[in-house]
Amino acid sequence: MKLAIITDIHGNAAALKAVLQEIDHQADIEQIWCLGDMIAMGPDSNEVLEILFAREDVQMISGNHDEAILSLIAGEGHPDSYKHTREHHEWIASRLNPEHVAKLKTLPRILEKELNGTRILGIHYHIEETKRQAHIQDEPFYTILEPTIENMEIMFGDYQADIICFGHHHPEHLFQANGKTYLNPGALGVSKGDTAPYGIIDLTEDEAQVTIHQVTYDKATFLEKFERLQVPQREILFKLFYVGE
Repeated sequence: MKLAIITDIHGNAAALKAVLQEIDHQADIEQIWCLGDMIAMGPDSNEVLEILFAREDVQMISGNHDEAILSLIAGEGHPDSYKHTREHHEWIASRLNPEHVAKLKTLPRILEKELNGTRILGIHYHIEETKRQAHIQDEPFYTILEPTIENMEIMFGDYQADIICFGHHHPEHLFQANGKTYLNPGALGVSKGDTAPYGIIDLTEDEAQVTIHQVTYDKATFLEKFERLQVPQREILFKLFYVGE
């Protein structure tokens, strides 16, 4: 069996479609895990959710942007550390399909599975045990650490799994140490390049094989939507996530 890992789509339907098309051409990928931050930044949040919720082979968890926007919609406030994205989050919140909102509210924060004796865990980013049920207003997600094996062990070393999959920090992470593999395939929908990444966990052999793949998509057309739809805070989003050095 093979398991595909995607994360941080961030409202980019074009990148998502390109990745799913490649995944669907591989008949031996039986399941897809989507590890949060499906919405915001990009303008396609409703389309992204429609695609994901329609598929029976996708399991999803919530990410910090998903939860921050749900908190706004519910009138429960907005985390202080997200002040710089509030205008954009409010725009996404005002446009989000209520049916998608209801489904997002039901998503867990953790996925777990054992396949051929290999324990796999998915989480958007490290959450300390005492904060696993905390509201997004209480900042449950751990401060982002640089992608090193030492930092992976600090955050995830005690997790009861052989392969820990996560997102949130947009660069790729793939480390192995002390019998554990740490995988973040990279942000599918948010990069300064023209490709969208995803991961594959191959469990067809005795030892699991973990790889990261890149798919080209029409990024120029995607970026044109920001002007056409007058996406709030698009200038800073472009600078931080999509174009330039």
